[in-house]
Amino acid sequence: MRTFGYYEGLAAVVAQDGWHHITPDGSDVYARRHAWCGNFQQRRCAVRGQDGKYFHITPRGEDAYPARWRYAGDYRDGIAVVQADDGHSSHIRLDGSLMHGKWFVDLDVFHKGFARARDEGGWTHVDLQGQPAYTRRFHAVEPFYNGQARVERFDGAFEVIDETGAGLVVLRPPRRSEFASLSGDMVGFWRTQTIGASVELGVVEALPATEQEVAERCGLLSDGSRRLLRALGELGITARRGEQWTLTARGELLKADHPLTLSDAAVEYAGPFTTMWARLSDALRHGSTWTSPDVFSVVAGDDVRCLGHHRMLRSYARHDYAEVCCALDLRSNERVIDAGGGLGVLAELILDAHPSAEVTVLERPEVIAMAPPVSRVCWRSGSLFEPWEIEADAVVLSRVLHDWDDDDALQILRNARTALPRHGRLYVVEMLVSEESAAGALCDLHLLMATGGRERSAGHFERLLSIAGFELAAIRRLPALPSVIVGVAS
Repeated sequence: MRTFGYYEGLAAVVAQDGWHHITPDGSDVYARRHAWCGNFQQRRCAVRGQDGKYFHITPRGEDAYPARWRYAGDYRDGIAVVQADDGHSSHIRLDGSLMHGKWFVDLDVFHKGFARARDEGGWTHVDLQGQPAYTRRFHAVEPFYNGQARVERFDGAFEVIDETGAGLVVLRPPRRSEFASLSGDMVGFWRTQTIGASVELGVVEALPATEQEVAERCGLLSDGSRRLLRALGELGITARRGEQWTLTARGELLKADHPLTLSDAAVEYAGPFTTMWARLSDALRHGSTWTSPDVFSVVAGDDVRCLGHHRMLRSYARHDYAEVCCALDLRSNERVIDAGGGLGVLAELILDAHPSAEVTVLERPEVIAMAPPVSRVCWRSGSLFEPWEIEADAVVLSRVLHDWDDDDALQILRNARTALPRHGRLYVVEMLVSEESAAGALCDLHLLMATGGRERSAGHFERLLSIAGFELAAIRRLPALPSVIVGVAS
């Protein structure tokens, strides 16, 4: 059906039964058929199997190694880039073994000893050990050429750097100033309050409508309606078609009946959370009398806020947890405790994947009261800090430990260890912060102000698990924000 050029004496072709390679006389090299074939480079060729997974084959059509990848590129100098299921990329050798074991958001092959690599902070160059050549990060980088590379900075400037990251020549001045950028960051509360007001005033639910119709339905001044709708338009939440304003796909997320509604989050961030953040200086100052709020007790004392707060958490769970179940190596009939499992989103996903499992959500009594009336989940009212008085084969702590300081987190982990037999498994679902990058630092500050908790690195979790009686068995990174830290009861 289609033919491509010869590389290393073999050409990729598409036949009725699939992709494969032929020799110069047109003979099939092998009997297998693939969903796609690349070209041979260094006696290796990337192919995509019928299952959608990528791998490399040898000139005889045999697997070059047993692993399967989300994507695999061509080899250069005996090294190729592969992408894992979690979306991160690394380098492999000809035999499929990992070259350095470092994983990046995006990655290129090596050129003159360096590879372009992108981490959470931006683009950089890494050496053969997968280590960044310098500390700076850029919007884009080109490969090094005779020891120098052109890069684009985050402010839009083009620059030439050397292999230490030092700037040598500015090729284009910044397209925006750091003054304007910092000023934009300082008025971020404008966005928070605008979105919060649009939900609180009922504007989101009033659309589609004209400016005057919104004013009448929501009890607004005509000028106020116009100005708020225009501000929402600047944020990409609304769009105007003639005289009528409608919600964009982004704006639909603020509707109360959306499965992933962020309406409750908008009210929380614009209201109680803003008040908490106002004391950030006190929280950081030596000798301050500030103490972290007991946000869960405060929320429990307000029925309206309690409902909205947990609907907010449910939306984040629905958005992030679909990939989590794939990383839990649970067996079909195991007993699982989802400690601090909220309204049971993850528990239901576990039961979808393992219908014979017994999943118990351990939660505060006010959360149990909001649980779905018909549910496959077993609900148990209790405190994470008191003895759980329940046994299981596996415990899941999903976005629980980051709400607490180390002492409290250790108490929860010890209770989890008591609930498990030796070799029982613990799954901690959390965002991991890097020791080398500042990514996640703002979320870390938010946890300080909202709960007194913190985000943690993989090394930090390993230390906590060890103290509580667990051995770190694996860290499974996901395409979504959280990762899964697997511990085994020792």
